[in-house]
Amino acid sequence: MNKVTDPMATDFRALDVLLRVYRLGSFTRAAEDLEMNQSVVSYTIDKLRGVFDDPLFVREARRLIATPRCEEVVTEAAELLERFSQLTATQDFDPKQSTETVTIACNYYERELIIPHLIHAIRAEAPKLRIEIVDSSYLGHDKLLRMEADLLIGPFVQLGAAFYARALYDDHYVCMMDPAHPMAKAALSMEEYLPLDHVYITYGGKWKSRYMQELERQGHEISIAIRTPSPAGIQTLIAGSELVATVPERLSRKLGQGLHIARCPVPTPVQIQMVWTARTHRSQMHQWVRDLVVRATRGV
Repeated sequence: MNKVTDPMATDFRALDVLLRVYRLGSFTRAAEDLEMNQSVVSYTIDKLRGVFDDPLFVREARRLIATPRCEEVVTEAAELLERFSQLTATQDFDPKQSTETVTIACNYYERELIIPHLIHAIRAEAPKLRIEIVDSSYLGHDKLLRMEADLLIGPFVQLGAAFYARALYDDHYVCMMDPAHPMAKAALSMEEYLPLDHVYITYGGKWKSRYMQELERQGHEISIAIRTPSPAGIQTLIAGSELVATVPERLSRKLGQGLHIARCPVPTPVQIQMVWTARTHRSQMHQWVRDLVVRATRGV
């Protein structure tokens, strides 16, 4: 272990280097991002190892892995740097002049229904503000903690005191099928629903829809004919077939043109939320963006 270094010798630049290495998973990429020599990055991390009496990063199978102590330091350092940034920034956020970047993590549902309304609203009021949309998959909360996203939107729950959350609206599930489907003429019962030829959306196999969680809780299984990772293009699979897909009702308005939409016999609500952390909680810009998200979802 390195010789312990005086903590008071640590500056914000060193913490920023640590965050870049953590986020990018590479000394080389961090050096490129910071436009400095890799030797300076290595020297800075070596000094921080002495400050925190911890290796901070270890290599496993050519991957740079952060230690538990590093995870703790990064979380605190991110909040510290953000607060300092807010102290040194101008107090009044001017949407028309801001050239900052806001990164939003979400998935297909939100990109189809919410993001277009939000982008139009942002462009109208803050034309120079830059927006980056990243796929949240099932790692949305991790992306917030790793500072890979500023805001998470989707059917996620708040996970502990590290997060803030605000409910946007509730959705519910419906079944999409071809109008000529034998079951398109009457309301579906659970007994009729389960044996249908289902198109099951796996979301990459890492996240399970609420209706599937409820079916499992009740001890039921559906008959899965096709598995697909995303709702994209699902309407073309269903049209002219006896396949059935269970999707949120608001999404069916986008995907269900020409299809029959039936009530799903699994009465499970889907609550869409936005989630953020203390890093952006007090930021005027991010508060403004969150307020705009609330306004944008009123048109969904």
